[in-house]
Amino acid sequence: MAMFLRIVTILSPMLAIVLVGYLYGRIRRPDMAFANQITMDVFVPALVLSALANKTFALTANIPMVIGGTVVIVGSGMVAVPIARLLQVPLPTLIPSMMFKNSGNIGLPLIVLAFGEAALPAAIVLWLVSTLLHFSLGAWMLDRHSRLSQFWRIPVVVATLLGLAMNVSHTELWAPLQLGTKMLGDISVPLLLFSLGARLVHADLTEWRIGLWGALICVATGMFSAFLAARLLQMPREQASILLVFGALPPAILNYVFAERYHQEPEKVASIVFVGTLTSIVFLPMALGLAL
Repeated sequence: MAMFLRIVTILSPMLAIVLVGYLYGRIRRPDMAFANQITMDVFVPALVLSALANKTFALTANIPMVIGGTVVIVGSGMVAVPIARLLQVPLPTLIPSMMFKNSGNIGLPLIVLAFGEAALPAAIVLWLVSTLLHFSLGAWMLDRHSRLSQFWRIPVVVATLLGLAMNVSHTELWAPLQLGTKMLGDISVPLLLFSLGARLVHADLTEWRIGLWGALICVATGMFSAFLAARLLQMPREQASILLVFGALPPAILNYVFAERYHQEPEKVASIVFVGTLTSIVFLPMALGLAL
């Protein structure tokens, strides 16, 4: 009962914010394009920079998390390939959604709520690994002619490189600037959850069967890959637990954005993302029960 109450306590604030976003989206039908753009261009880069440039962030301590996150992402895709062929679903339709998880909207707040503020650097590292691979490997999987030169213009990438450079050189932001950057970054987490709720209003359920399959495969391959990576890297218990929760996250909304951009059956991908997000209400408590 104590574990159940702890899981409910962790998930309730997140679900409440998502619900508020959904209800507001139903009533007002807001255009979230500007909010999403400023979140990705300003608030999230500020969150990344403030975390990486913070003197308490130890880069070497998070290298296993970088490797583990990469193994989970790539491993999920490899394990899902034969399943996709068995289901007769095109690989570019299913595989990216199995690899790239919602480590921003859901992962960041969930890991912090479950493991405390001290887990924020690990959560950001996993989110960065997923984001960087999505904009490079993920884009290449959908379009072999995609230009990676645009990759270095993404604000999150710039913030990451700047933050890592400051961390390695032991350079600290001026204290008022550090506080202002952190305040901007703190906006991103609740806004990501609110935006997720507003986006769910427009979800398409016409392809619910592939959506359900995708939701099940995403969790199964992710948790299996996380368990394998933690064992191979001999991670401490808390890092292994964080990685397990990361593996259980639903597909990222960005998968739908990429599918629409590259004309890769966006209706099916939208259903995979939507159903995966809904079923995470069931799967995430299970993952937290195993991790905590």
